[in-house]
Amino acid sequence: MDCQPPFADLSPTIVWKHFATLCRTPRISKQEAALRSMLHAWALDRGLDAVVDAAGNLLVRKPATPGRENVRGVVLQAHLDMVCQANEGVVHDFARDPLRPLVRDGWLVAPETTLGADNGIGVALILAALEDDSLVHGPLEALLTVDEEAGMGGAHGLAAGALQGRLMLNLDTEAWGEFFVGCAGGCDVDVERTAVPEAPPPGWNFRRIDLRGLRGGHSGVDIHEGRGNALKLLVRVLRDLEAAVPLRLAQLAGGTARNALPREAHAVVAIAPGFEAALADRLADWQAGLSAELNDIDPGLVLTSAEAAPEPVVSEAEQRVWLASLHAAPFGVEQWSRHLPGVVETSNNVGVVALGAAGGRANFMVRSLVDRGSEALASRIVSLFALSGTPARVSGRYPGWAPDPASALLALCKETYRREFGADAAVQVIHAGLECGIIGAKHPGMDTVSFGPTIRGAHAPGEAVEIASVGRCWHLLQAILAAVS
Repeated sequence: MDCQPPFADLSPTIVWKHFATLCRTPRISKQEAALRSMLHAWALDRGLDAVVDAAGNLLVRKPATPGRENVRGVVLQAHLDMVCQANEGVVHDFARDPLRPLVRDGWLVAPETTLGADNGIGVALILAALEDDSLVHGPLEALLTVDEEAGMGGAHGLAAGALQGRLMLNLDTEAWGEFFVGCAGGCDVDVERTAVPEAPPPGWNFRRIDLRGLRGGHSGVDIHEGRGNALKLLVRVLRDLEAAVPLRLAQLAGGTARNALPREAHAVVAIAPGFEAALADRLADWQAGLSAELNDIDPGLVLTSAEAAPEPVVSEAEQRVWLASLHAAPFGVEQWSRHLPGVVETSNNVGVVALGAAGGRANFMVRSLVDRGSEALASRIVSLFALSGTPARVSGRYPGWAPDPASALLALCKETYRREFGADAAVQVIHAGLECGIIGAKHPGMDTVSFGPTIRGAHAPGEAVEIASVGRCWHLLQAILAAVS
C-alpha cells in the first residue's frame, strides 16, 4: 500500500497511504468484496488474526504490547462502504473508477463526486493502528463492517458475542473536537404501485423539466439546515403547473441514495398545444420564487425546461395520487429534542423517487433519537399512502444508541483530549445513524465513544475532509489506546 499524489505530501503518511488505497478501490455498499479481500490478505501477511464473518464483515485482532496482555481490550470500528454520488453530467463509474481527490486550502476534496472520507478516514486510522508496532496498547480488535450506508447490514449480521473487547471506539463521526455518545435509530419506508400506461393526448407537446444545482448532503447530519430537496421542490412546481396548464405526467425521478438529500430531479410532461408560453412563464416565476426562498442555503438552484420525445403517460388518477401524496409526505425536521437543546430528535428524508407510466416507487428514510418517534413517523407515512391504496413497507429498523453519562471510556477520552490538546472536548449526540447501538445490543456492557476528523458535505459531491484534523485524530487515537492500557 503505497502513497500516490495527492497523498504523498500529507501527514501522517501511515494514515493517508491507507486512505489512498481506499480511493483506488471501489467500495459501493454491498459490493465491498474486492476491498475486503485485499485488506484481509494484508492483515494475514502481517501475521494478524483476520476472519470474514457470515455477514461479510472483516474482523482483525492484534496482540497487546508485551506486558499489557491483561488490560482491557479495545474494539476499533468503522465501515468499508461509501455513499456514491456524482454531479449531473459527470461520468464516473463507482464500480470501476478510482476517486480523484485534490488538496485545496487545507482540505482533501473530491470536486465532482463523493470522497468517501465517510467512513474511509476511520478505516484508514484503524489500519494504521494495526500496522504501527510502535503503538502502546492492550488487545486490539478491528471491526470493519459492510453495507452500513444501505441498511447497516453488516452490523445487523454481526454474531452476538463476536467481539472480545468491552470498550469500543467508533471512528465514524465528522466533527473534530467532539466526542459522540449517542445517535439516532431509524427505518425505511418503501412505497410502490403499478399502473397501466396511457397514450398521450394527440398533438400534445412534451417537455422535460429539470430542477438541479442544490447542495444536497447527509440526510441526518444536514437535515436541520433547511437545505432544499429537489424532489419535494419539483413536486410543488408540478402541482402548481397542473392547476394552470393542461398537463399529463410521464416521468418523475430524483435522488440516488436513501440517506442523501436529493440534489437533482426531473419530470417529463405532456402539455396541450398553445400552452408553451404559459408553461415558460410559470417556470420563470418558480425559478425566481425558489431562488429567493433558498438563496441563503441553496443559491445554485436552477429550474429549466427543454423539448422531450413523446412517450406514454400516467393516468390522470395516478398523477393525482402521486403528486398529492409526495406533496403531503413529511420532509425535514419533525421534532426537536426537549432534553438535548439544539439537537434534532425525529426527521424524515424523501430520498429516492422513480415514477413512469407503468408505475413507480419511493423511499423515505426516517430517523429518531427515540425509537417510538421513528415508529410513529413511519406509521404516518404508511397511513398517508394507504389513503390511495398504495402498499408501503417498513424495513431496516435499527436501534438508536442511548447516551451513557457515566461512561468510564468517555471520562478517559475527555481527560486524554484535555492533556494532549490543552482544551475541553465537547460531548454530543448525532442525528445520523451509527452502528454503535446495533453492535452494543449484541454485546451487553459495551462502553462506546465515537470521534473523527472534520468532514464537510458527506453524501454529496464536493465532500471534503480537513487534513490537519486527520493528523489530530491519529494523535488522539494513539493517546487513548495508551491511556486505556
